[in-house]
Amino acid sequence: MKNEKNEINIGLLGYGVVGSGVATILHNHQDDLRHKLGVPVSIKKVLVKNLDKKRNGVIPKEMFTTSLEEVLNDPEIDLIIEVTGGSSEAIRRALEAGKGVVTANKDVMAESGPELLKLADENKCDLLYEASVGGGIPLIRTLEDGLASDRITALTGIVNGTTNFILTKMKHENKTYEDALAEATELGFAEADPSADVDGIDAARKMVILASLSFSTEVHLDDVFVRGMKEIADGDLQLAEQFGYTIKMTGSAKKDEEGIEVAVEPVFVPNSHPLATVNNEFNAVYVYSDSVGETMFYGPGAGSLPTATSVTGDVVAACRNILLGVNGKRMHAPQFERKVKSDDQKHARYIHRITVRDEVGVLTELTSIYSHHKASLATVVQDSDLHEEGADLIFITHKISRQQHLDILADLKDTPAVIDISSHYRVEGE
Repeated sequence: MKNEKNEINIGLLGYGVVGSGVATILHNHQDDLRHKLGVPVSIKKVLVKNLDKKRNGVIPKEMFTTSLEEVLNDPEIDLIIEVTGGSSEAIRRALEAGKGVVTANKDVMAESGPELLKLADENKCDLLYEASVGGGIPLIRTLEDGLASDRITALTGIVNGTTNFILTKMKHENKTYEDALAEATELGFAEADPSADVDGIDAARKMVILASLSFSTEVHLDDVFVRGMKEIADGDLQLAEQFGYTIKMTGSAKKDEEGIEVAVEPVFVPNSHPLATVNNEFNAVYVYSDSVGETMFYGPGAGSLPTATSVTGDVVAACRNILLGVNGKRMHAPQFERKVKSDDQKHARYIHRITVRDEVGVLTELTSIYSHHKASLATVVQDSDLHEEGADLIFITHKISRQQHLDILADLKDTPAVIDISSHYRVEGE
């Protein structure tokens, strides 16, 4: 039944980079919002940690509070925007109080999403989370609504702007990892502690959200294979270029009759693939589906106003549902049982860069290891530049299982002629 409300009041939890951006957009776009919804949308209270902190923005000082209860217990507040980046407690309590929630909190949605979405259903209110992945890219809504009638079979993409910025600087400006990271930090693309980004944890959380939504099944953080960008060795970017590839830190998810596989790792992307041209702090996600085929979504993956725009888009959707009396009507229960592939069910091409002793018979010895594990080789190249202690051999396989890949690496490490396995990568997009 349509709700005859004259206005919609919002409680904003958090007034940092994103929160202040949301407040600015809501303030500056009042005429547009009133036109779209028919009623004004106003922030009534803002939760902060410190009332004495000097803040610039559009929110009057008297609207700030340090009391979560004051926000949640206000009967005039219809909707909560959570942009604190904290735990799930505030979201949980808001839903239990019957207030819809818009959040940008990828950590909470990755770890507690199914539980919170069920709670939203039980309390007949919305929980929207567009800004949790991809910053300003309207990705969640496209997967949930735009491609609702299609069947998504795979998606792969660059979902962390920090690592993409670092790799861009390393490739195009020949910067070291340390120098590129320092520049990313100075520009605000990296946190003071960048480990969640460079170790792949941030991207893994986003891939949990995307895979769960795309495949209509529960995906846990422990299901994601994660390998950070710190393992990119000296010379690997040049090696990729030599063979027509670009190294990108990607997240990927696939689903077939055997189950799902989700991974975050640095991979070799063919230069002909659209993801190879995504540079700096930008994000892009490439989606494969049965009916539409291949589509790519590209845009700024972070920043105050891009992320705040996604939050505000969810606010408009939630407000419209409130006014129409259909909030809490979305179906969030997974359609399919969780089924995760084992390593011997995951197949891809791999590239191995191996430093060996420059001795007669070494190449034959190593190729016999691949043959023993029934791995077919597409390319074998010996690097002409000899190290003091040996030479580099580069092997590129045809498709093999991840288990074959791991078994080959284990046998190579035990081979006396092998000095070091300098690097190894999955080849993406082929």
